[in-house]
Amino acid sequence: MERPASIIFIHGASSSGKSTLARGVQAKIDQPFWHISIDHLRDAGVLPSARIKSGEFKWRDMRGQFFDGFHQSLAAYAEAGNNLIVEHIVDTPGWHEDLITLLAPFDVFFVGVHCSVAELNRREAARGDREIGSAERDYHTIHHGLRYDFEVQSEADVEDNVARVIAAWTARTAPSAFVERDYAPNQNARSTPTS
Repeated sequence: MERPASIIFIHGASSSGKSTLARGVQAKIDQPFWHISIDHLRDAGVLPSARIKSGEFKWRDMRGQFFDGFHQSLAAYAEAGNNLIVEHIVDTPGWHEDLITLLAPFDVFFVGVHCSVAELNRREAARGDREIGSAERDYHTIHHGLRYDFEVQSEADVEDNVARVIAAWTARTAPSAFVERDYAPNQNARSTPTS
């Protein structure tokens, strides 16, 4: 029987270094992995971003079904046999439970990415494409009540973090901490689509 698709689920605040870690793991891991994030969809023009920005469409009215579709798509990609590196911010009540159910058939490895609030604020300001304050809000809320299979501090050397994640993934044992449900996320839905 074939092993189920593997999912390396990278969770951390906005501007915490999830994308950098995901790209590094994808480049070095010994199997093919897709790298999936909300940023990829947004940057590819999937959303009517200009019309959201102008106020013609309201992101808060679209957000629920957008993320429901994104979460279901992850399961569909994995069901087709694709290994995934997912970067995401699980910041809304119910999302973790939904993802546990959707991703239950797959080999999930849950990685927490941590970063000091001072560095998050610095990175957020330098990027210029994020709602100011969202990274600090995430810092205080999104890791609460979660356990991870592995954790990294993103202010450490990137290559070292990549090597450590791959080594931990290679040595993983089931079940994943991802299925644990003691979770109390941020209650404030974002005004812009970010991962």
